[in-house]
Amino acid sequence: MATGYVYDALYLQHDEAHHPENKSRLEHTMNLLQTSGFLERLRAVQARDASFEEITAVHNPAYLRTLCGVSDAGGGWLDGDTYVCPTSYSAAVRAAGGLLQAIDATCEGDVDNAFALVRPPGHHAMANRGMGFCLLNNVAIAAQYALQHYHLERVLIVDFDLHHGNGTQDAFYEDPRVLYFSCHQFPYYPGTGHWQETGRGAGAGYTVNVPLPAGVGDQGYRQVFEQVLVPVARRFQPELILVSAGYDGHWMDPIGMMLLSVSGYANLTRTLHLLAQDLCAGRLVLALEGGYHLTALAQCVEATFATLCGEEQVTDGLGPATQRECRVDDVIAAVRRVHGLA
Repeated sequence: MATGYVYDALYLQHDEAHHPENKSRLEHTMNLLQTSGFLERLRAVQARDASFEEITAVHNPAYLRTLCGVSDAGGGWLDGDTYVCPTSYSAAVRAAGGLLQAIDATCEGDVDNAFALVRPPGHHAMANRGMGFCLLNNVAIAAQYALQHYHLERVLIVDFDLHHGNGTQDAFYEDPRVLYFSCHQFPYYPGTGHWQETGRGAGAGYTVNVPLPAGVGDQGYRQVFEQVLVPVARRFQPELILVSAGYDGHWMDPIGMMLLSVSGYANLTRTLHLLAQDLCAGRLVLALEGGYHLTALAQCVEATFATLCGEEQVTDGLGPATQRECRVDDVIAAVRRVHGLA
């Protein structure tokens, strides 16, 4: 058995050279995996296009037709942050489908776990619009697919991107089958993700937000995972863990103000890996979200793969942040209290 990866050259065709979310992110990452020889240790999982029915389990058909139309017309901007080029629709459909293939490979036992290196990213995309660099919500589409295709009853989504995944939260805010957990810089874009946002109706209690101040690094994130994520995951007993893996919390990233290191991200992945092995037969699937410093992103992705392959130590060529980390005890206490963990 092996760790699987998803990559397709079509993902590079969604590109705006002067935008932070451009093809260089994935080109640089794939180049490191190839030149280091790490790619040879992984098992390739072939991407496919997600079907209209798979996508519209999350997105409104009218939005899908609009997105396709903008792309076919030569591109444009959905908002001030989110571009569409002539091949963006095709890349987005292949990105969503690539993650579904990673779920198939993992759930059917072809690989132990998998990381889908897809773009455009997805966790900000709402049912009726794209935003925040995102066109289709890859992880939300994947969760719906897993629930329907494999008849799962409980899926855990863990989002450690710098930004709150408002689109993913919205998709499952009233659904007790999906526990959405996010730790993110707050207040920051998109403005959602307060710890008081915990779900609605039947989904009350199944959204867990840990809004962190700027300046939280490896130790703070470790505390959040150990004191919040681990107990809520064990209580929920997921049958699959999906991850929105954003690396824009690295201390070198130009967009964020967090202090995570490559080693810190590896520790987060190790916790998820152990949880998956203990709770859901190892079924763990990650999807790439943010990360805008090319070297930091590539090294974080390689370290994530190394951890998924079972390595206890990873190489961190960039080292730790030099700034002092801020404390997170008060935030953790508030989250634990509202979710009955105190």
